[in-house]
Amino acid sequence: MQITFVSNYINHHQLPFCRAMLEAGEDIDFHFVQTMPMEEKRVNMGWAVDEKALDFVVRSYEEKEKAQRLILDSDVVLFGWTEGETEQIEKKRLSSGKLSFRVSERLYREGQWKFISPKGLKSKYHQHFVYRDKPVYLLCTGAYVASDFELIKSYPGKRLKWGYFPSVSCRIEEKELSDTDKIRILWAGRLINLKHPEYAIEAAKALKEKGINFTLDIIGDGPMKEELERSVKALGLEDLVSLKGVMKPDKVHEAMAKSNVFLFTSNYLEGWGAVVNEAMQCGCAVVASKEAGAVPYLIEDGVNGLTFEGGSLNEFKRKVTDLSCDRHRIVSLGIKARVTINNKWNAKNAATELIRFCKEYYRNGNPSPSEDGPMSRAEVIKAPGFLRTLKEKNHLE
Repeated sequence: MQITFVSNYINHHQLPFCRAMLEAGEDIDFHFVQTMPMEEKRVNMGWAVDEKALDFVVRSYEEKEKAQRLILDSDVVLFGWTEGETEQIEKKRLSSGKLSFRVSERLYREGQWKFISPKGLKSKYHQHFVYRDKPVYLLCTGAYVASDFELIKSYPGKRLKWGYFPSVSCRIEEKELSDTDKIRILWAGRLINLKHPEYAIEAAKALKEKGINFTLDIIGDGPMKEELERSVKALGLEDLVSLKGVMKPDKVHEAMAKSNVFLFTSNYLEGWGAVVNEAMQCGCAVVASKEAGAVPYLIEDGVNGLTFEGGSLNEFKRKVTDLSCDRHRIVSLGIKARVTINNKWNAKNAATELIRFCKEYYRNGNPSPSEDGPMSRAEVIKAPGFLRTLKEKNHLE
């Protein structure tokens, strides 16, 4: 079976899934069609991989005929982000009646009220609705994707859970916590408004007031850096909070492996949030905003991590503080987080379930979704609403 994944460019988040597809068996012929070179800013962030050393990668801007042949003739094609000439070939493939998948994040991340736009509805009709009766399935990269597509009545009964499947290879540190150990807390990401790094500072303030023995490292850079540095100084947290700056992905993973608790504070504008997968795989107890796309799929509140609703700073601080007062629970949640990633939400399982689904389709035309995890049925979950959007836009948090 020939399976082709088409997207803008391969990166360190997609590479584990691609490798899992390559290792799936001799009956699977897998290729990745890259439609554009990676932007310099992404390269500088450490996202780049040496695609020229990967013989399964076909660059459509250098090997046009081969890329088009793979898109049109493969048994199965997955489409991520495409544009320009590749977008036209995509339409031809999706209309062909051959098994295909759309891999999509949210359509209306800034608010579902936008779907009423006549111009937008016309565009979505041609991009999605016209394929409702074709063998085109939607792989929902985020818990709120199905809700957006339900609004435009696209891919009915054909929406499946999907995601990003990064993997960490560093050695996981021993996570046992004695009563005298410092609790090592980590936040990582770009220092921008939608990721709310200031929440981590506020949590540190609350922990200090409680007399908790902890340290907080913040990895990343961005326009909020100076503001955060001022807050740390003003609150007298210099001996507890350290802004580490930008690190390459492998160094971030090493920091996760040494940490006990990971804070993920992004709002509804975060389509997925791959650091959640990575921190869970590293055995961290994650406290995460439920508004980000990955969180409802990966974390069951109180079982393998903690979540907070509606971007609430007060709920976030309370959950971080309560967790920090229960060291046994930190360890327990971290262990269960690792199990979730290692047993279910990982590249190998995603590849296995995708291939199973495709083979069932070609066997009987009626493939079954998985019971849970990747390729399971994506239920419609209510997305953050209009008032929440206005609140964020007007900084009324």
